[in-house]
Amino acid sequence: MATATTESISVNLINALDDRGLRRTSARAAVTSRIEQVSDAFTAEQLCRELPGVGRATVYRTIRHLVDAGALCKLPILDGAPMYSIARVEHHHHTICSRCGAVGEFRHSTVERVMRSLGKEIDGDIVGHRMEIFITCNSCLAASRSGESGG
Repeated sequence: MATATTESISVNLINALDDRGLRRTSARAAVTSRIEQVSDAFTAEQLCRELPGVGRATVYRTIRHLVDAGALCKLPILDGAPMYSIARVEHHHHTICSRCGAVGEFRHSTVERVMRSLGKEIDGDIVGHRMEIFITCNSCLAASRSGESGG
């Protein structure tokens, strides 16, 4: 089952580049393949380190094309270096741990109700929105608690 998911993601990333009129090159294939293998959010610098045979500019351009195509989500991080994650089909929002950078996804109907309500009060049409909530994740909380009790 995991293989089918990886294959469908692969096809979507490749199709996103095709739809932008970009040629399929071995460098772009390496970038998209590596993205598919990442289970969590990643940075462009991380990909550059993991793909030493691919030019830095190619990594950044490929990521930009995938973000523009809606295949990747760009997540602002508190220190200013963005992270990326594969975009899901359904609309969602993100949590970002301010300590370790772990990224989570959530959906909540209240957010969508607030947006519909705002749409009635805003002069113009809302064409989209996004939300990132900065948190301290449970792993970081547990680590700090164990550090407090151990020290």
